[in-house]
Amino acid sequence: MGKMSKLVFGLVLVSVFLGLYSAHVFAELDPAVVAAQKAKLEAELKVYEDQIAGFQSLILEKQKEGNSFKRDIDILNAQIAKAKLAIKARTLSINKLLGGIEDKSKNIVVLNTDMESARASLAQFLRKIHESDGFSAVELALAYQDLSQFFGELESLQNIQESLQNTFAKFNDLRDREQKAKEDLQEQKNEETKLKTLQELEQKRAQANEKEKSKLLTDTKGKESEYQKILKDKQKTAANIRSQLFLLTGSPSISFEKAIEYANLAERATGIRPAFLLGIITQETNLGANIGQCLLTNNPNKGDGKGKNTGTFFKALMKPTRDVDPYLRITSALGLDPMQMPVSCSQAGGYGGAMGPAQFIPSTWVGIESRVAKATGSNPPNPWNAKDGFAAAALYLTDLGASSQTYNAEWTAAMKFFAGSNWQKTAYRFYGDDVMAIAKKYQDQITLLQSLAQR
Repeated sequence: MGKMSKLVFGLVLVSVFLGLYSAHVFAELDPAVVAAQKAKLEAELKVYEDQIAGFQSLILEKQKEGNSFKRDIDILNAQIAKAKLAIKARTLSINKLLGGIEDKSKNIVVLNTDMESARASLAQFLRKIHESDGFSAVELALAYQDLSQFFGELESLQNIQESLQNTFAKFNDLRDREQKAKEDLQEQKNEETKLKTLQELEQKRAQANEKEKSKLLTDTKGKESEYQKILKDKQKTAANIRSQLFLLTGSPSISFEKAIEYANLAERATGIRPAFLLGIITQETNLGANIGQCLLTNNPNKGDGKGKNTGTFFKALMKPTRDVDPYLRITSALGLDPMQMPVSCSQAGGYGGAMGPAQFIPSTWVGIESRVAKATGSNPPNPWNAKDGFAAAALYLTDLGASSQTYNAEWTAAMKFFAGSNWQKTAYRFYGDDVMAIAKKYQDQITLLQSLAQR
């Protein structure tokens, strides 16, 4: 049996074993197994790369269109077109809200002008009253030849006073209502802007998938049955080996071995499935590779910041009333310079300032840090420390209901981890879907490594 046949046969046996393996049992993986498996996989990959060159000549012989890829690309094109229309609609909505905000601002200016006019009338009225203060009622009455005229003017003054008071009350009420309406429109505009940004991200994801599938369509150009055969072989060989090596390599900040170790510790403390926790951390920061590109400066205003490498100014990088003070307390307790620690940059319609591999905002971290300290022994815990960040994310996900380890519970917890009370918004679904897709890849990887370690 040749090397390639042995490899495929071995992977088939592994697949059969995995089919018998319970999907609900997630035993811990010894991190030491990872290093040994990495070297073995590198050797296997070299053998497979030599074999795949032969398959490439077979692929080039097949030039017919792959129906399955063509269908997927058509669907992606429709999704992209839909996303573009949704973005245009969102832009029109934002422009409409901006017009409403401008109208309300003009109304407020008009009301202020009317109030100034009313104040001038009141001043004139007061001067007239003052002119009469030096005379007694009898003297004023005698000054008029017609007493009916005197009482008429007296009543007129009283009416003017009441009218002006009513006018001021109405103006104040109208101005307050216009100001409230303006603030409501501004809040709607911010929300629409944030949703537009998320839709643009979804469009970019779809375009990236379309590009990848278009390349595969160009490369294969084969019959459906031939494509399925190639796909199956790829799943059993190159995809498995390459994905294993990629995951075992980890990121420059957190190696895969350490990520597994921390995820196992978190599972023992909270019941959160390691693969799901790794999915969250990967979605947030790619296992700690991107923990933030901004710095807090508090200059010129509290909460302002800048790009870590670019120096670009960020207004309200952190929410001044919610996160700046907790952030200063956290860094002070850890003996860190708050102006040098990396945090996430703010996006359109929202704030930044999230810390570490799990991307906790300071106010949320403060609410959970005592539990993190108890779980990890760190006192105080450090949000930029991988072990503490993993534990914090697991504890928070437990509060969100993910410890039952069902798909729906984990998906919902992921959505709440990202969007809080807005987790049910359709525009945010991509986050939960992405986390669960990443978690599946990790679970397949962990299960495979466990089966190899038990041989």
